Amino acid sequence: MVNITATLSALITANHVLDYLNVLDPFGHISVRNPNNNSTFFIALQMGAAIVSGPKDIGEYLIEDGSGVNGTTGGYAERYIHSEILKRYPDVNAVVHSHSEDILPYTIVESVSVEPTYHMAGFLGDQVPNFDIETVYEVNDPRDMLVNSPRLGAALASVLGTNTSQPTSPLYTTALQRGHGFITTGTSIEQVVEFAYYATSNARVQTGALGLSAYAGLGTGGVKYLSSDERKNSKDMNIWISFKVSMLTKKN
Repeated sequence: MVNITATLSALITANHVLDYLNVLDPFGHISVRNPNNNSTFFIALQMGAAIVSGPKDIGEYLIEDGSGVNGTTGGYAERYIHSEILKRYPDVNAVVHSHSEDILPYTIVESVSVEPTYHMAGFLGDQVPNFDIETVYEVNDPRDMLVNSPRLGAALASVLGTNTSQPTSPLYTTALQRGHGFITTGTSIEQVVEFAYYATSNARVQTGALGLSAYAGLGTGGVKYLSSDERKNSKDMNIWISFKVSMLTKKN
């Protein structure tokens, strides 16, 4: 059995780190699968990441339908992002949902896709899909852009695709959400924090490179992104780094 206190402590620390790095605003969130019960997950109650201070600020929810358990009531309306991703992909143990302003422009400019610009963003792979919630709205759904039901959460989770060589994992680690933000997934809290930060960092670098290329009169063609092999091998390196950090965290 895993020490749940340690898991919750890591989750609280992750909230603080992602707030400090400006990845999470007061309405973004990070979750982790319960290591002792695959049917539930932990996520902070509806509060800013910076003020999550102890286990009393953490809720536990069923992965099956996002409902609270063990006395948890209320919580983030968009917790279904987490429950549906964790339900669809057993290998995913942690999820981040962010409204990062560094990434938002890439969710609404259709002709410019997110591309890995340097080695720390190799995990983004050959494609970062963009989920458009308008395509799955039903007649009576409010158009508030929130993924606030299991149905909408399942639709968002589906854009991550399926890794054919390992069907319990997503094909893509990360997806954009048009006019909303992005999601990223990981096998651990440490990995998803790494991915979430470097997704936003990569967006800043890419925006700067595109601007510099335009200034130089080269258009978008002046930016040289990572090759397919560089993306794959850098992703392996990204995963190795997060594993080492995870081991160091557990050791300490």
